[in-house]
Amino acid sequence: MLQELRVSQFAIIDSLNIEFQNGLNILSGETGSGKSVLLKSLALLMGEKASADTIRTGCTQATVEGSFYLKGRPDLQKHLESLGIEIEDNQLIVRRIISSGDKSKVYLNGVLSPLAQLRDIVAPLIEVTGPSAPLIEMTGQHDNRNLLSKTYHLDLLDQYAGHWDKRLTFETQYQNWLELKSQIADFEKKAQDKAQRLDFLKFQFQEFEKLDLQPEDAQLDIEIKKLKNSSKLLQFADLCDQLVYQDDGSVSARLKTIQKKAIEVAALDPALQDKVSALDQAQSLIDDAIYAVRTYVNKIDADPEMLEEKESRLSQIRKLQKKHGEDLTALMDVFNQMAGEIKALENSDQHLEQLKKQAAVLELELRKQASEIHKTRSTQAKKLTEKVNQELLDLNMKGVLFDVHIASLETLSSTGLSDVEFLSQTSPKDPKRALNKAASGGELSRILLSLKKSVGKSDFPRTYLFDEVDTGVSGTTAEKVGRKLKEIAKGQQVICVTHLPQVAAFGDVHFSIQKSTLKDQAVMTVNELKKQDRIEEIARLISGEKITKTSLAHAQELIKECQA
Repeated sequence: MLQELRVSQFAIIDSLNIEFQNGLNILSGETGSGKSVLLKSLALLMGEKASADTIRTGCTQATVEGSFYLKGRPDLQKHLESLGIEIEDNQLIVRRIISSGDKSKVYLNGVLSPLAQLRDIVAPLIEVTGPSAPLIEMTGQHDNRNLLSKTYHLDLLDQYAGHWDKRLTFETQYQNWLELKSQIADFEKKAQDKAQRLDFLKFQFQEFEKLDLQPEDAQLDIEIKKLKNSSKLLQFADLCDQLVYQDDGSVSARLKTIQKKAIEVAALDPALQDKVSALDQAQSLIDDAIYAVRTYVNKIDADPEMLEEKESRLSQIRKLQKKHGEDLTALMDVFNQMAGEIKALENSDQHLEQLKKQAAVLELELRKQASEIHKTRSTQAKKLTEKVNQELLDLNMKGVLFDVHIASLETLSSTGLSDVEFLSQTSPKDPKRALNKAASGGELSRILLSLKKSVGKSDFPRTYLFDEVDTGVSGTTAEKVGRKLKEIAKGQQVICVTHLPQVAAFGDVHFSIQKSTLKDQAVMTVNELKKQDRIEEIARLISGEKITKTSLAHAQELIKECQA
């Protein structure tokens, strides 16, 4: 719901603040009072392009700000959060700043945003259930673009038919089908390069295969270094043997001397027995270490051919690493990927056939679903036609007939196999024609009102803006228009610009638009009317500028009847 509208320095608006309410909000004013300016400011909230020409004379920028209550719109709250825009207290504040030089900025809850993002959130797109439902929808005799769109016709029919979930499921499967078709086309396109790619992969694959990489190849660097320094390792083993066992005063001989003396001393002081026992362990550890060194070194094969073989293998691995990866694990991953791609290319014909079979099966399923949806649409189209025509009769549009034309298509689309178009005829004798060719602006407005009344409310509350939907009607018909607007406004918000007292009297809240001159400049003001002021405004709508006692009495009675 649009809770508040603030406008400053825009066209003839100096400063304006309107607090809208739930239900039916009425806007009225004399011809030329500035209703169109107010609607232009609302259009800016919905993503219309801004122009520096709309900045009030003598000012450098204009501002339009709207506050929306989003408690009943979890879809939009989720969308805003996905864009990184925080929501507090279920509020969305849209701010447009128009500066000279055609520079315009958009803020959503204080976050600078693209104009397209604003349109995506607020703009009047289509009236349907689901994630594409708009926050505001603007309709009127001069803005019936949606009503003239066949896409909108189909969406309205599907909303009325109550199978929107089925349609969303169908659209998802349809996109899967398109993806399969894209993969098939891609495979067929690449078929020309398949042989060349396969030869290239096989050549590289043979390099890997010839090397037969093994996990132990990661130790090649260490192995080569060991082989190159085998003589130094042998010298070290000989030195250990010599110093520990062979030299005069060797470590082993000196340790034995200490052990012998330790036994003698231990006899003098038994407490020393535990202290010197570690000397025996030291001798054993030294013997084990020298044996381990000698055994390990003796196993080193200092064969020059083996060294050359390992160096050659390491060189080949280094070349592959430059091409494909830094370490052995990366190389083995590349090898496995190559094997997979080669297998895929060698079996691509078979894979292509599998894709074609999947696409064919999915197409059959889609056609089956589309056929069922089309049958439902055909049945519901007849019911919607009858309902809208009954509403039109109720609006005294005698002779005007509405019709939903539905035809079956051969080619699948994201919405199925149905071509839907709304038609009308001015009398039973006239041919049925598209709305844009048969209906006048006033008739379009009433047809639109009848459709909204017939289709019913969507799953999501929103604001409806009706711009002079009552143009060209009067008397009893005007009262019926007002009553239908009142019904649509139940549980939702309707903002209606009207010049008819019979419509205005149904309002839950009434605003008066006035234009005056201040310091040689036109100024527009909007005031919420209370009790007597509202009676006087409706009396003005009844009798014109000269308000009489009769028109005041009539206005008071009219409000009483419409609010009963």
